Amino acid sequence: MLMADSKTPYDVIIVGAGVAGCSLAHALASTPRKTPLRIALIERSMEEPDRIVGELLQPGGVMALQQLGLEDCLEGIDSIPVHGYCVTRKDNIVHIPYPSQHKGRSFHHGKFIMNLRDTAKKANGVEVIEATVNDLIESEFSQRIIGVAATKKTGSDSEKLSLYAHLVIVADGCFSNFRTKVMGPRGCNPVTKSHFVGVILNDATLPYKYHGTVCLTESAGPVLLYQIGTHDTRMLVDVKAPVPPDLKGHILNRIVPQLPSMLHTAVTDAVQEGSFRKMPNSFLPSVMQGGNEFGTKEGVFLVGDAWNMRHPLTGGGMTVAFNDIVLLRNMLAPVENFAVWEKVREGLRQWHWDRKPLASTVNILSVALYDLFGADDDNLEVLRTGCFKYFELGGECINGPVSLLSVTIQSPATLFYHFFAVAFYSIWVMFTHPRLVQRGPGLKPELITPSFIDYPFLFVKALFVIWTAIVVFVPLLWTEIRWWSPDDKNARTTIIFRYGMPVAALATVAFGAFRLTF
Repeated sequence: MLMADSKTPYDVIIVGAGVAGCSLAHALASTPRKTPLRIALIERSMEEPDRIVGELLQPGGVMALQQLGLEDCLEGIDSIPVHGYCVTRKDNIVHIPYPSQHKGRSFHHGKFIMNLRDTAKKANGVEVIEATVNDLIESEFSQRIIGVAATKKTGSDSEKLSLYAHLVIVADGCFSNFRTKVMGPRGCNPVTKSHFVGVILNDATLPYKYHGTVCLTESAGPVLLYQIGTHDTRMLVDVKAPVPPDLKGHILNRIVPQLPSMLHTAVTDAVQEGSFRKMPNSFLPSVMQGGNEFGTKEGVFLVGDAWNMRHPLTGGGMTVAFNDIVLLRNMLAPVENFAVWEKVREGLRQWHWDRKPLASTVNILSVALYDLFGADDDNLEVLRTGCFKYFELGGECINGPVSLLSVTIQSPATLFYHFFAVAFYSIWVMFTHPRLVQRGPGLKPELITPSFIDYPFLFVKALFVIWTAIVVFVPLLWTEIRWWSPDDKNARTTIIFRYGMPVAALATVAFGAFRLTF
């Protein structure tokens, strides 16, 4: 630990001591250098945080944590091994184990963060400062960010601090106060897909022990459950806007009857207590950073949820963050002087693309899977039914998707293949599998297998289903392969969006059909 000296510039100031900030401070401090870095890690409150997300780390994230030398942070916090998933529709269950005995971990978020903070504090050259960052300080000559203005509380008094560094890294999370200032007018605004309402179940019995559970519901979003302690199981209920004013009634009357029967008592007891927590499920594509060339500030950049977010349904956020830090550490290692912005900018450009295989896979999968599992129209319902039955096929129909989910493979191409394999298999299911049909008012629905008379209608519907799959997947893919902000109004963006998207859509269908056929 170093003593504070606001007159001497730091090499790096990191704003935010969460998942990304703590791991980055430790990673930079642990990188061998001729002269050790002087790092300031600033956090508004060093008390244990209480959040309902960031509680499940996929196997790919565990591997990244090991590369950072932070695997001990998973110990001593009553963390639970995670061996895979299961997907349920009422009492119908599909088991989806992780491949090759890979293992994730789940835990109380706050306990994990406190371990990360303790490790960062012990790193050579890291000074942890409990203060609120109010603003980024710009050079009056170049508008480059050269430090931060903060307020530190000392008892009942407040102390104003001006801290300076060659490089400022903002890792202040999904509700970032500095995203707009760093990114400028070309920065993206987060899109809130829905909300997760969280509650803790006591001594609940899940369909498969040490497995995450995704429960599909009719006319409502998915429900996610996973054990986070010896006696605690987290339940996250997806709720679309507008959030019902009576959450207790919504969950008890609409959600609980659609869960596996073994969960009814534990869920009902937890919901009756009414201690709900709510978090927005936001999507924020990454945009190139590195200074005026990209419309962003010099001397500063964003990491973690301040820069890039995906739907938390797949539990991939921390895995992306830790992988980003591994790559960022390697990128910054050869930069001797962070005051030389050209070197940092060159590294940021390379980092932006080096992270794409993993980050793009997780980002696209999270939103695409949510759109399927949270189906809110008839075509998406066809895809959701097909997805469930695709998993029931077993073999590669499980190994491929769960390898993507666990982030043990990083391949947007593999995700592309399985997504459209599900789309085409959904059509096969629609033509060949019995479905509930209500013959008339007051009559009970019957299971009816489609006949030749139904085929013309189903053929037309199949075209809409494929188009729906394209509309879900291709725009997500586009957000990952573009190299400028979607808010950019210049001509090339307009041309590509207007003419490139239909071409990409047709290529998607053709490629998917080819792979499924051969």
